Amino acid sequence: MSTLQRARHRLKAHPMALDAALAGGVLLCMVAGSFADPHGSDGVTWSLRTPDGLSLVLMALGAVALAFRRRAPHTVLAFTGALSLVESATGDPRAPVAMSAVIALYTVASTTDRPTTWRAGLLTMTVLTGAAMLCGPLPWYAQENLAILAWTGIGATAGDAVRSRRAFVQAIRERAERAERTREEEARRRVAEERLRIARDLHDVVAHHIALVNVQAGVAAHVMDKRPDQAKEALAHVREASRCALNELRATVGLLRQSGDPEAPTEPAPGLDRLDELVGTFRNAGLRVEVARTDHGTTLPAAVDLAAYRVIQEALTNVQKHAGTEAKAEVSVVRVGPHIEITVLDDGSGDTPPADSGGHGLLGMRERVTALRGTLTTGPRYGGGFRVHAILPVESRAGAEGQPG
Repeated sequence: MSTLQRARHRLKAHPMALDAALAGGVLLCMVAGSFADPHGSDGVTWSLRTPDGLSLVLMALGAVALAFRRRAPHTVLAFTGALSLVESATGDPRAPVAMSAVIALYTVASTTDRPTTWRAGLLTMTVLTGAAMLCGPLPWYAQENLAILAWTGIGATAGDAVRSRRAFVQAIRERAERAERTREEEARRRVAEERLRIARDLHDVVAHHIALVNVQAGVAAHVMDKRPDQAKEALAHVREASRCALNELRATVGLLRQSGDPEAPTEPAPGLDRLDELVGTFRNAGLRVEVARTDHGTTLPAAVDLAAYRVIQEALTNVQKHAGTEAKAEVSVVRVGPHIEITVLDDGSGDTPPADSGGHGLLGMRERVTALRGTLTTGPRYGGGFRVHAILPVESRAGAEGQPG
């Protein structure tokens, strides 16, 4: 930091000292100007004439008042204006007491609004210029009278310009701060959405595969002694389910890697093209599942395709866990106009959780569907069992918004 910058910081930290220094400088200028003779034989000349005692007192009082210009700008303006009026009526020749009123008017203009500046400036110019023209011995068009009009106008204009610049700089600073806050809030919102999405994926993967592993392990333990071939088949299903779980977990957790980390996930997200494979894992676990599809030839956006797959996966996982050992599930995928409808029914008599139970599975399904502007309906069926019904748009949100209305 340079010496000039340090001095500026000190003066800003002590505004009273800055005003006192300004008052001293104005007093020196007024006293020096009182020795100038504007009507000499050769024009403006310096002389050794001594100002009147009253003029010296008025200049001193005006300079002292400027030391308080920040605390009471309007009062200081009125006080210095009154001193200038007294000098205009009594001074012959006049001393430049009006200089203190010009500084006071500048302070008012730089610290108030524009209407107040206009009122104060016009009033000060009219009163001081009129008094100088009417009370002085010089003609009304004399240079000294016009100088008062010019200097008061300059003081008001300069103060208004400084105030406008301060307001402009402050507005720019506020916009920059607001933009920074908006960027931070947007970043936090995106992070929260990504965490929620990853949490849903982890829940779907873990709940599905661990449920299958649990069922197959139970089967293997039950038939281990009497039917070792079936136990071996069940353990093979356990191994396959755990392998699939690890692969999907690796792909999901891979999204959390930093950009420089190795082995970024390259396997595409699952969709309805893998529905037969998904249903096969449940059938291997002993769940009877029937599938009906009329969506052949329909190309779904990646987000919709993944959501449909996850809804079916979570619904069948709930059937596997809650509907009982004799339950049967029915899955239907139907294209209806601009939507695709996913329905999963079961006839189980177990304790399938209701939609408002607060479980993460149903909540995750609802969040997925709602994020795509779809609808999800879940609840018990009349006569027993449970029903999950999802309606998803065939077009993604971005594609739908891009179509003409």
